[in-house]
Amino acid sequence: MTDQLGVSAAPADLDDDTRLRQMGYAQELRRSMSGFSNFAVSFTIISILSGCLTLYGVGLNTGGPVALIWGWPLVGAFVVLVGLGMAEVCSSYPTAGGLYYWAAKLAPRNGAAWSWFTGWFNLVGQVAVTAGIDYGAAIFLNAFLELTTGFTAVPAHTIMLAAIILVVHGLLNTFGVRLVALLNNISVWWHLIGVLVIVGVLLIVPAHHQSASFVFGHFVNNTGWGFAPYVFLLGLLNAQYTLTGFDASAHMTEETKGAARSGPRGILNSILVSLVAGWVLLIGLTFAIQNYQGTLTSATGIAPAQIFIDAAGQKTGEFLLLIAIGAQLFCGMSSVTANSRMIYAFARDGAVPGANFWHRINKRTRTPTNSVWLAVVGAFVLMLPALWNTTAYAAVTSIAVIGLYVAYVIPVFLRVRQGDRFQRGPWHLGRWGKPIGIVATAWVVFIFVLFILPTASPVSFTNFNYTPVAFLVVLGGAGVWWAVSARKWFTGPRVQGTEAELAAVERELENLG
Repeated sequence: MTDQLGVSAAPADLDDDTRLRQMGYAQELRRSMSGFSNFAVSFTIISILSGCLTLYGVGLNTGGPVALIWGWPLVGAFVVLVGLGMAEVCSSYPTAGGLYYWAAKLAPRNGAAWSWFTGWFNLVGQVAVTAGIDYGAAIFLNAFLELTTGFTAVPAHTIMLAAIILVVHGLLNTFGVRLVALLNNISVWWHLIGVLVIVGVLLIVPAHHQSASFVFGHFVNNTGWGFAPYVFLLGLLNAQYTLTGFDASAHMTEETKGAARSGPRGILNSILVSLVAGWVLLIGLTFAIQNYQGTLTSATGIAPAQIFIDAAGQKTGEFLLLIAIGAQLFCGMSSVTANSRMIYAFARDGAVPGANFWHRINKRTRTPTNSVWLAVVGAFVLMLPALWNTTAYAAVTSIAVIGLYVAYVIPVFLRVRQGDRFQRGPWHLGRWGKPIGIVATAWVVFIFVLFILPTASPVSFTNFNYTPVAFLVVLGGAGVWWAVSARKWFTGPRVQGTEAELAAVERELENLG
């Protein structure tokens, strides 16, 4: 029997609740999401109208069209391999803990240590990607408000808007998973139709378009570095940052029906759809550039906004900008959702300070409300350096990429080490699991090194890439905590009780609901 895309699948499935109890957890969260909603969460967090557009200006300076257009399929090919490896493991262990749970179960020894550090990489990456998304949305919203009302786009105003956006996303997630699922379903169509509208307008309205040789062959280096291949590689950040967040499908599996199949499909399909739509968007946007230098020095501070206005006029440009802002707001909302589920699961296993508080479930909505607000506050803290550091946004995106992809690939690497001992779920890769995992691991090692390197020359306080500093502070703290204390009591994912005890907990929650 084969699953979609020709991937081998085992014929037998366990009931969702039974599978979860066998992993040691009660069905505390409400399982109401469809497979489409599971896909929608990851697709919304990838959000091509967020990542592609917010870092587009960075790409114009760092490699230009060559890095933007050819970097997308290059990065995308490796991301598909990472996603395939994750999807296979997700099918075996469909739980909200996701990556750190998988690492604990797949490690041949020292499973608790593998789990601990995977979880902290994931947590840091999740918080950073939420910060990157909502700060990017605030940048775009501030530009729109400056164009329409004169509300100036200065760092203090942008931070204020980002804080408001975060609070709104926290409130939306507080109301429960059904509202979030509905908005995510809407978001899929907003993104797909939005890309068609934006590209359609940029194709039809302008009297002038760039040549194909410019779009596919023009190289720009405004970084100060003299080595072109290095600049091209730095320009891959646009694609690599955009194509993050698909682990959300794993974190939502305890709320998804048919999770052992729906979770893997959500991971893979969100990547594939984003790859196609994102490339169309980047190509359409680059063809529509009217004035390259004017785009880089735009008074709006946003390259895509200037392209919209130059190509389609002030009012139409503002309308296209609103489409992008709407997509970014959907994206941030979903990122808070996934982030909170990861915090909830990590706290359930005692790995977060104040674990009992962050693991607490809102009995009415059956959502981890406290974890939602921890995600919000953590993202806001990561945004604050943008008040002083002009490259802070790029650094936040680098933190997101490194944190998430290291967490993504650790269980994939451990699955490779398992070889034939790996217990497959109903969705698996057959004999391709090992080679796919090896290539995926090598790619993540490469980008880990790449995105902690300096992005501009000469290096100064204002352009310093603080990615290594942020990781040293957070993960260094997690390492010290492990060495001093956690290694004595953290044994990895906890078992909450026997299957009978877990069933009793579920009945109590159902009665409360």
